[in-house]
Amino acid sequence: MKKIGRIYRETLIGHLKNGIEQNKNIFLFNFSHLSSLQINTLRKDLKKTGAHVFVSKNSVAKLALKSLKQDQLAGRIKGQTAFVWSDADSVDVSKVLVKFSDDLKTKTLIIHGGLLDGSLLSHDDVKTLSSLPPRQVLLSQLLGIIQSPVARLLGDLNAKSRDLLSILKQLSEKKGGS
Repeated sequence: MKKIGRIYRETLIGHLKNGIEQNKNIFLFNFSHLSSLQINTLRKDLKKTGAHVFVSKNSVAKLALKSLKQDQLAGRIKGQTAFVWSDADSVDVSKVLVKFSDDLKTKTLIIHGGLLDGSLLSHDDVKTLSSLPPRQVLLSQLLGIIQSPVARLLGDLNAKSRDLLSILKQLSEKKGGS
């Protein structure tokens, strides 16, 4: 018969593993010097982007990460660490975290990094990610880059046909046609 503490720990590990496996974006941050009001504000801001905050004991979090073979991320867990996971745009989530951290103007919220589609992120990577434009803007820029050679080719083809029609019209008018 299992003890209640062990069952509880296994449930937390299972919840953490599911959250990490089922979401593309995972961020870690230390919230040891934040007030409950600040944490609630951060949770609300993150919820608007489609992200969820999960707080766990460090030992449980390390066990879950090591079972998922994320030893490097497990090594970054220090102090009171919270997970943020989401399937939404990672740029939006990182912007909220970095903006909240910058607004505090103190080192009370420390971003430890995270995972983006299975790739390990450092603190600097999260800051760089937050400076990118949103996914939709990047996709539209990419589409514009792909379309520009075709649009130029069509413009050049139209210009040649316009020139030919202009020459034919001038020739027609010269011979007395209307």
